[in-house]
Amino acid sequence: MQNKEIDLDKTIFELTNQYPEMIEILAQMGFIGVKNPLIRNTIGRKTTLREGCKKQGKDLRLVIEELRKNGFFIKGV
Repeated sequence: MQNKEIDLDKTIFELTNQYPEMIEILAQMGFIGVKNPLIRNTIGRKTTLREGCKKQGKDLRLVIEELRKNGFFIKGV
């Protein structure tokens, strides 16, 4: 079984490249643009998951909870 550890300070681009299944999970949580490769490759290269939550008004705790439900371990939390 793959250890799906993520760091909230990595960019969305890095995380979705490492774990492509995160694209669908984040999209279902309402992250605008995450399914668009162009946006992931530009804005996603500069935006961490933590920053993305702040910019899009998402509760980081709820995002962490959902990622955990999907088998991710959140580093440092």
